[in-house]
Amino acid sequence: MMKAVQINKTGGPEVLEVKDISLEKPASDEVTIEQKAIGLNYIDTYHRSGLYPLKLPIGLGLEGAGIITDIGQNVKNFKVGDKISYAGIPLGSYSSHRNYPTKNLVKVPDGINLEIAATLMTKGLTTFYLLHKTYPVKSEETILFHAAAGGVGQIFGQWAKSLGCTVIGTVGSDEKINIAKENGYDHIINYNKENFTKKVLEITNGKGVPVVYDGVGKDTLDGSIECLAVRGMMVSFGNASGPLSDINVPKILQPKGLYLVRPSMQQYLSTRDELDEASKMMFEKISSGKIKIKIFKKYKLEEVIQAHQDLEGRKILGPAVIIPN
Repeated sequence: MMKAVQINKTGGPEVLEVKDISLEKPASDEVTIEQKAIGLNYIDTYHRSGLYPLKLPIGLGLEGAGIITDIGQNVKNFKVGDKISYAGIPLGSYSSHRNYPTKNLVKVPDGINLEIAATLMTKGLTTFYLLHKTYPVKSEETILFHAAAGGVGQIFGQWAKSLGCTVIGTVGSDEKINIAKENGYDHIINYNKENFTKKVLEITNGKGVPVVYDGVGKDTLDGSIECLAVRGMMVSFGNASGPLSDINVPKILQPKGLYLVRPSMQQYLSTRDELDEASKMMFEKISSGKIKIKIFKKYKLEEVIQAHQDLEGRKILGPAVIIPN
């Protein structure tokens, strides 16, 4: 038997249930994982609430790390005892054990803690494609990232700084300013006290930035568009403050010839070569010390309701994990 979190209906954190479930043998292209740590991500709340509709009942969770305990008959590149991590569908990482297809698995190098690996996958791989694929930044560019003190933001700031960028970050409270500073940001703006658009234009001498990376959503869209340079790119990759409304293209994008993109990990890491390229670079950043990860909080599987309450209450100020056993 294994323990797993499931939902039978969408709603608030109270719909999350921890159940005892039997685990079948892995399919031919799957491995069985004894999970050591599970990454906690804001997108998990979208799946639970129904913002991103799913067929119910279903397990939740996109990423985890652990040890392989069994392999399917066609699995060739992984073996029992391998340390692995993963991110992506099928959902169901909120569990003590699980079967998972090898196409999204990566081996965790020696010297990297599995708790770190678990929280790295979604946030670290997201940072990779944002900085290297969606809008490939250049050294000495000045760029803007919203929610600089969040889980993705902390990795993003360090990664962007390692590429030679000047990084502007926004935060929602003064207590988060120091967190952003510790993670590579050159300029930090509390958008609840200052007009971030005006401040960004001051920092860039009126030119604006070539790219804005925004996981916040509706609350920051208009201001982000204003502080983009001519032919700038608005990268909208999340909805923490709510989904975007319809965009009036002639009014919002046309005057400065702007680009608006809505990327996701599935679009950039759909092949083994893409995943290997991204994970190799990510683990190298960790091993070299260019990116340092500090786990903000650990939850037990039975504390999953509290974990989601903390996520939505903006109480998690950095990477957090669920420890299932």
